[in-house]
Amino acid sequence: MKEKEILEGVKTRLGIEQLNAMQQEMMKRATDGQDIMLLSPTGSGKTLAFTLPVLKLMKPSTGRIQCVVIAPSRELVIQIASVMREAGKIFRVVALYGGHKVEDEVNSLKVTPDIVVATPGRLLDHSVRHNLELLPVRMLVLDEFDKTLELGFEEEMGKLMKRMKNVSRIILTSATKADTLPEFLNLDNPVIVDYSSKTEEVRGRMNVRRVVTDSNDKLEGLLTLLHNLNAGKASAEKAMIFVNHRESAMRVYEFLRKNKVAAVLYHGALEQRERETAVALFNNGSRPIIVATDLAARGLDIEKVKSVIHYHQPLTEESYIHRNGRTARVEEEGDIYLLVGPDEELKEFVASDGDFILEGKREADLSQKFMTLYISGGKREKLSRGDILGFLVKECNVPAADVGKIDVFDHYSLVAVKEDKVAGILNAAEDKRLKGEKRRISTLTK
Repeated sequence: MKEKEILEGVKTRLGIEQLNAMQQEMMKRATDGQDIMLLSPTGSGKTLAFTLPVLKLMKPSTGRIQCVVIAPSRELVIQIASVMREAGKIFRVVALYGGHKVEDEVNSLKVTPDIVVATPGRLLDHSVRHNLELLPVRMLVLDEFDKTLELGFEEEMGKLMKRMKNVSRIILTSATKADTLPEFLNLDNPVIVDYSSKTEEVRGRMNVRRVVTDSNDKLEGLLTLLHNLNAGKASAEKAMIFVNHRESAMRVYEFLRKNKVAAVLYHGALEQRERETAVALFNNGSRPIIVATDLAARGLDIEKVKSVIHYHQPLTEESYIHRNGRTARVEEEGDIYLLVGPDEELKEFVASDGDFILEGKREADLSQKFMTLYISGGKREKLSRGDILGFLVKECNVPAADVGKIDVFDHYSLVAVKEDKVAGILNAAEDKRLKGEKRRISTLTK
């Protein structure tokens, strides 16, 4: 693919006017023939950085898979696939991961994709079942390969490499340099593109504050902090609250909901659809507060987070870096808050910029201003964002300005609308058809 076409696609579909230095260097590295190890901090534009050389090396569709991207989590797979689809619109990109219908994936592979983005286990399963042929693959990207190996995927990766014997170009990405490289890759002196020092730049855009609570039970302190941060504002700003355990996430979430905070819950025990919905509600503003485990610290396509709140201090420095990386992304600024009990010390890897003093009398409206509608149809039913927006404007008489973010998933869609428009939409839509079909439209209450 020509560089001019790639840059035009990045500009028009991703809204990126200028590539950063790392992305520019990765584009240049495309034609030097060497394997690459890309080291970069969270929130630096890494996904686009490795997408650029891949697209530059792609040939016109041949009816064979040209590139495989492997990532350690379904969330990361979904995010990468989304970026690659938008940046390389002429190529067919398929995402393979656990937690949704295998039948949908099998159907998506009936027309051979140009690029496959997958978790290791799911990719191996499809290969073993002969749903796709990996032998023609020329390019391999291992995103966050250190995490992949940490999660115990070595055996699966070894089997996959034996099925991809024609790979001639490998790109590895990580936040930190690994002491050893996996033997199954058979890498010979890869060039290192090192932007890990940019972590200091990112830290410079973060304001880190210690928040001392009255007791070791921090729930009331958390609620006061949220009120303090949003006092006098028309609606709550986006904040991510991180805890160390699923049980804690549920406890914090239920406490906030009981106190009329527009919060949503995210952890690994939820079904994939519940996790998709949680991220959609957070991104579209229906629930601007998300309570999450470290599963949400990387890989999610989450937009414009103002604050990261550590309800529990992270167990490791790596976790701390990735949590904080959800804010202050790509030149933006962000605020970090660490809730500590009266006798709790900050971890040695935490550098605070000072204390944030809680003021108990500052009150804010933390309820939801947008509501989310559920529509029983998605990509597989050939629905698009344009179809849904057109239906709401033309058939339900809703001004486009009152419609927020629209998310279209495989078999359902979610759309944020102003709360005072919901009843009118439900009444107007009752006997209407959306793209020729009667669709169930209801409010999302969870």
